[in-house]
Amino acid sequence: MTGILRGIEREALRVDLNGKLALTPHPASLGSALTHPQITTDFSEALLEFITPPSHRTEDLFIHLETIQKFAASRLDNELMWGASMPCVLGSDDTIPVARYGDSNNGLMKTIYRKGLGHRYGRAMQTISGVHYNFSLPDAFWAWLRNKENSLENPQDFKDRKYFGLIRNFRRYFWLLIYLFGASPATCRSFVANREHDLLPMNHDANTLHKPWATSLRMGDLGYQSTAQEGLHVCYNARQSYISTLCRAITTPYGDYEDIGTLDAQGNYQQLNTGILQIENEFYSSIRPKRTARPGETALMALCHRGVEYIEVRCLDIDPFNSLGVNRDQAGFLDTFLLYCCLLDSPETSIEEGAISVRNQKAVVNEGRNPELTLCKPDGQHTSLQSWANELLQNMQPVAELLDQAHSRESRVKHQSYQGSLAQQIAKIEDASLTPSAQILARLSEKNISYSNFAMEISKQHFTELVEEKLPDKIIERFEQISKLSLQEQQKLEHQSQDSFADYLQKYYKQYSMCCG
Repeated sequence: MTGILRGIEREALRVDLNGKLALTPHPASLGSALTHPQITTDFSEALLEFITPPSHRTEDLFIHLETIQKFAASRLDNELMWGASMPCVLGSDDTIPVARYGDSNNGLMKTIYRKGLGHRYGRAMQTISGVHYNFSLPDAFWAWLRNKENSLENPQDFKDRKYFGLIRNFRRYFWLLIYLFGASPATCRSFVANREHDLLPMNHDANTLHKPWATSLRMGDLGYQSTAQEGLHVCYNARQSYISTLCRAITTPYGDYEDIGTLDAQGNYQQLNTGILQIENEFYSSIRPKRTARPGETALMALCHRGVEYIEVRCLDIDPFNSLGVNRDQAGFLDTFLLYCCLLDSPETSIEEGAISVRNQKAVVNEGRNPELTLCKPDGQHTSLQSWANELLQNMQPVAELLDQAHSRESRVKHQSYQGSLAQQIAKIEDASLTPSAQILARLSEKNISYSNFAMEISKQHFTELVEEKLPDKIIERFEQISKLSLQEQQKLEHQSQDSFADYLQKYYKQYSMCCG
């Protein structure tokens, strides 16, 4: 089990030295956000995204993540990277700049998609930052498991079935990750300006809002949620059912989005389409099956043609106590958790069970550290969060031991980091004050400080950590070359002969009709 392949995508807002959202363009010294393989943007021009290359070794993964962020930090001019999930002080929606990717058809599509998100959900929601953890198991593991189960399926069909089983179990139990790693129990009042909410002032500070037992507001109704998607029942029981339900959502018009219209009065695109989803990325899921898409290919078409390559975990908040936004022990536990979800029997999921998972998610988001909180198991039985969490973590112990044994054999040095990371999580169940969400609220209370000032303090600390030790000249030169080449690649795309954008979009959407099944 030493062949696991991992990747991290970490988001971070650029802010000015006063802690306000940066209104400057994506720095040219960081290359093209469209074509750079490791430094890009997400919704906003100010929302950086750092992408590590896939790594077999956790140590290499974090070296890559640190190196990318150090380079990016060294190229910021009187700006910082925001060190928390919930955003900095925000102005009105129209002051939040949408990411720009140039004039190629692909670049225009990315920008228009984000404009559509702004019309559909508001731009403020899109400034929330998170961490995505990409995970794939090695072929040797799949061959062993396929042989163990005496499966006659071809290797990719077997992997697809097992990855979707992993996903179903993940959705049953990911409330545990929200409890353990949720780090957004409070936010700045500007984030919910003109929106209904049930948050409370913190320490009589009108500018900081929170919930006393909350873990991750980012994963709740204030975060990446959608009224249109509440009635969308995506089926995870098989690859084709997953693809078909998402394709139908993309090709099914939704009244409110029809009212917005695809084009404005001047004929400019406001969104890509009027469907429930513009593209599959708009589906706000905690986990996704993924396959690397080819140029011009939709993610669902890639999945349809070539099956699952890896899975992407999307429910992780930024760790505000770590300059990289995520830590090694967290990665170790995610490996254990995901392998456990893969090995555990995974019955097909009904709509009713899916609704139970959503209720558990919302309960842990809002009341996760409440000692009286109860959750509903897939069989309908109610139990305390602590009891169920301890049961799951104890069941993961053999998996952590297996991973440690495999790494000990490879390195010939006793390896206990997986069991150590598991022990850390068990401690958080026994003592909720050890969770990141509790530590953040304690810091706000003890220092009598606002959320924005707290986040600005840690952002400055993290920035200092990143820039105080200069990268070796060879690494700087390599990143500068990548940035230069990415800008050249964007220019090349823009100067190539292209279809009209309308024709490009029509061809792109035709793929969804082909995948509907």
